[in-house]
Amino acid sequence: MAIDDSHLPELTRRQEEILSLIIRAYTNSPEPVSSKYLADNFTRNISSATIRNEMAVLEEFGYIYAPHTSAGRVPTENGYRYFVKRLITPNDLTTAEETRIAERLNTSPLATEQWLNLVATVLARTVQTAALVTPPVAETSRFKHVELISIQGRMALMVLVTQQGIVHQQMLTLSEPVPQERLSEAADRINALTHALGANELRVKSVQLQLLEREIAELVADLMDRADSNQVRLIYRDGLSDIISTFPHNQATQQAIRVFEERAFLNMILHDVLTPILNSVQVVIAGNGRWEELSHLSMVLSRYGIPGQASGAVGILGPTNLNYGRAISAVTYVSTLMTDMLTHLYEGDGDPPPDSPRA
Repeated sequence: MAIDDSHLPELTRRQEEILSLIIRAYTNSPEPVSSKYLADNFTRNISSATIRNEMAVLEEFGYIYAPHTSAGRVPTENGYRYFVKRLITPNDLTTAEETRIAERLNTSPLATEQWLNLVATVLARTVQTAALVTPPVAETSRFKHVELISIQGRMALMVLVTQQGIVHQQMLTLSEPVPQERLSEAADRINALTHALGANELRVKSVQLQLLEREIAELVADLMDRADSNQVRLIYRDGLSDIISTFPHNQATQQAIRVFEERAFLNMILHDVLTPILNSVQVVIAGNGRWEELSHLSMVLSRYGIPGQASGAVGILGPTNLNYGRAISAVTYVSTLMTDMLTHLYEGDGDPPPDSPRA
């Protein structure tokens, strides 16, 4: 799983065991963990004094801290990051749980609004936290055709239609007035040469065109790139209202609501975090130092979909004292299952997934 730990200080085996104990205890009950608790639960026979010394080292390294004088210790963001990257033992789902999840997801038609809502519900109930799913969409826009319409003088309207059936419009200011007949000829040449190409492929092909057509093709490619990067996905979610009381304070609740309510914000996170690799889990802890808006939350995310055609996101959101082992196991399994089910559904006919369900 992807998480940057290159700057985190190395720990001894004993320090790692103590940090793991603190995090697991705090996950079960968000109360400061005392040295006495650690001494009672440590797997090796060492004194409370030695444990306190090791805790002091962990605190110096920035992995734990004392919320107030004479209290136990609480994990920090870096403590969670070290744990997830190096110490976690995934709390694998049982065979019975996996069977139950697969059976539930098979009760609805695949890639439909009902199915995506069901995925969110099943994942939320499995991990006991909020879950989110976005529908599978084309990984990159593919050109279908372009129309050029003369408006007045040097002004023209460019209408772009992609293979996914999405229509984009853009006003153009040409270097000189161009009659409608010439604009139509230019559009016909572009359409004949660049059918079903992606933005970069279209740019390569455009060198074969005359100056006007080449400039229009470049604008088409730019518009396709912007459309891909700004794509705001629908969000299917479940579990937020059930876990609001588990967040450490009101600010965490407000952050969680924003993630679900502001589609553009979530889309930005997914675009920046998820890799092109399907079913590869990414963990975001307290915004990974990049998003202050996630400073009290953790997210476990994965990309699912049809290889080379379309993909969506599936994941969970919760407080930083999340049960990371179970969360990672559940998201990995559900993502892989969704990928397998969709691939099996569409294999053989080459059809892309249906249009994204409408809100």
